[in-house]
Amino acid sequence: MVKNDRSHRAGLALALAGAAVLALAGCGSSGSGAAATTQAEQTTATSGTDSVTPSGAAGGEVTLVTHDSFVVDEKLLADFEAESGLTVTVLAQGDAGAMVNQLLLTGSNPLGDAVFGIDNTFASRALDAGVLAPYTSPEAGNGADAFGIGDDRLTAVDYGDVCVNVDHAYFAGKGLAEPATFDDLAKPEYKDLLVTPSPATSSPGLAFLLGTIAHFGPDGWQNYWTQLKDNGVEITGGWTDAYTVDFSGSSGKGSRPLVLSYASSPPSEVIDPTQPAPTGALLDTCFRQVEYAGVLAGAKNPAGAQQVVDFLLSPEFQASVPDAMYVYPVRQATPLPASWEQFAPVAAAPAELDPADIAANRDAWISQWSDLLEG
Repeated sequence: MVKNDRSHRAGLALALAGAAVLALAGCGSSGSGAAATTQAEQTTATSGTDSVTPSGAAGGEVTLVTHDSFVVDEKLLADFEAESGLTVTVLAQGDAGAMVNQLLLTGSNPLGDAVFGIDNTFASRALDAGVLAPYTSPEAGNGADAFGIGDDRLTAVDYGDVCVNVDHAYFAGKGLAEPATFDDLAKPEYKDLLVTPSPATSSPGLAFLLGTIAHFGPDGWQNYWTQLKDNGVEITGGWTDAYTVDFSGSSGKGSRPLVLSYASSPPSEVIDPTQPAPTGALLDTCFRQVEYAGVLAGAKNPAGAQQVVDFLLSPEFQASVPDAMYVYPVRQATPLPASWEQFAPVAAAPAELDPADIAANRDAWISQWSDLLEG
């Protein structure tokens, strides 16, 4: 199974900490620990089909199952606990893929009450397994609905655009026009310039593969990747190596001026906010990742789980999302850090695929990619 690079978020926040001290804030779904891809056979039935809403404070203990890249401000969480009467335990389960696998394997005896971090590359797997209960948060109408997938068992919390990033200084120094599109990356003038993590070992890498499939179609992406291979694309095991070692525009000062990262990465490289960002995102190469929260079927404290989902959509938590996890909040009118407004615009038309198509084809696509690039 694919694994997150502990990540585009935790990884970006830690690996770029030095730059952040001088300037800055940015995002998977998550270091690279192996995630077994077991096809779970255990499923549980959801308790009914109607959406429910919380009925006041639940109290008691509640466990939030997450991936390793989940970050919450301690004071925010403490304030939520004090207001709700809940005691919240955050239970990390590796990357997003590993977390979903654990939910499936423990469906009849869930690991916790609520879950955060199921993204659109794994949503159908969790929904089809029946490990989630229906719930419509009263906060969902403030923007989360716009990122929904037509099922009230998952509520959008944040989103991020996975895009190729460019080192502006490299291209200016060479007098070479920067690429702009997927097609440009395969042109001879950009030979040996691109580095990207593998979709078999990295969630950003998987997102990039899915973006090319969305752009070139199920019958055209293989030829495109053959062109990238012939054009000298470098493949790494994870985002951290690609961005912090091989990319010329970050701390590693590597040899590659094009790297797969996030639309929210460039603010991390800004030292002087009065000057242009030294890196940028190619917004025509983006694939949008959306992360969801939900109530687990069979939760011991379903009312508490509902309150946790509400908390993740609250104005306070949503405002903390960019700096904490390098993703964009779904709540409308949530203020972004000034550096994001200036240096991290979202893609106007990111590549997207139906989560059901991803669920049905993901493993086959990764296998085909491996045959093409590593065979």
